Amino acid sequence: MGGDYLEGNPLLYGNLHHQPVSTGRKMSFTSNSPSAAAVAAAASAAIGTDIRLEQLQAWLAGLQLVAPESARPASSDASFRRYFRVDTLAGAAAQHGPSLVVMDAPPERENVAAFVKVAALFKAAGASVPDIVAADLERGFLLLSDLGQTTYLQALDHDNAAVLYSEALEALIKIQLSSAPDVLPEFDRAFVLREMNLFPEWYIGKHLGATLTPAQSAQLDGVFDAIQANVMSQQQVFMHRDYHSRNLMLLAEGNPGILDFQDAVYGPVTYDLASLLRDAYLQWDEEMVLDWVIRYWQRAKSLGLPVNPDIDAFYRDFEFMALQRHLKILGLFARLNYRDGKPAYMGDLPMVLDYVRKTANRYRELKPLVRLLDALEDKTPQVGYTF
Repeated sequence: MGGDYLEGNPLLYGNLHHQPVSTGRKMSFTSNSPSAAAVAAAASAAIGTDIRLEQLQAWLAGLQLVAPESARPASSDASFRRYFRVDTLAGAAAQHGPSLVVMDAPPERENVAAFVKVAALFKAAGASVPDIVAADLERGFLLLSDLGQTTYLQALDHDNAAVLYSEALEALIKIQLSSAPDVLPEFDRAFVLREMNLFPEWYIGKHLGATLTPAQSAQLDGVFDAIQANVMSQQQVFMHRDYHSRNLMLLAEGNPGILDFQDAVYGPVTYDLASLLRDAYLQWDEEMVLDWVIRYWQRAKSLGLPVNPDIDAFYRDFEFMALQRHLKILGLFARLNYRDGKPAYMGDLPMVLDYVRKTANRYRELKPLVRLLDALEDKTPQVGYTF
């Protein structure tokens, strides 16, 4: 999730936009991809009216690696960053492939230096990240290797999920094993609370149009305290912060390609696991998720990662961490809609809310959250197991 502003880059290197059309074991999707002609026409129309695009194309021309006029949109993004795919020139194709991806990240809005730093860290860990072919940090331009157009979100199905998630978990473990303190910003108490506070401000206040009573505020504060206590008790590792199906690319080798890592921090060991397996964009059966969590835990423990040595306690850590993230996402998606005019994320709210309710219903100290949601949404309380 790109910092305070972004929750997931939808299809960073692809040019497909997906809408859920049915529910079941996982969400299924249809494509609303524009035609190649439409994309080219849109890119052509932008030339001459888009100052940064003109500057970007002039920079590309000076590199003599790609055809600047071939630039076409390569993403639909929730941040201030833009991505364009460009064709490589004949002399560069042998080294860089038929295309490269150029990032336009306005320096007053985006931290390009952080992208470069984290790319180096993750690459040294053995993960597949884009190579940085050329950079102009002052203007916020990066030329990157092209990891293709197929995200995990597009590729995943029940036939390949076991393999793809196994590869994603192995890549995550590589990153975590390379962790060291004082290298990345720390995901501290203030950070945790700042993220969760998006929930009362934007989901409750703006989306539901509700004002909490003093008693309700106290209930929510108690839930936040319980979550924060668990999260801050977990050991810390390098943390991607948006390790999910829209930021993982399907590769022929070295799967998965990893994107959108510029906001990486040093934080709780279960965060990226929760981001991946309790994905805000697709949902799997609880039995499958539990199996993947156990497989990760066994592998991580055998390699010396600082996971809770008890599997029941580790799963509790995973659930509390996922709940922290989902409360943030409810607020963030609402903010993207109401403040930023980006309504596409609102379609994902019901699934995220389902995660929140199911998790909170399983733990006594979290149950007040379910009662609060029931009161705010005027729903009948649901029966669930309590641990």
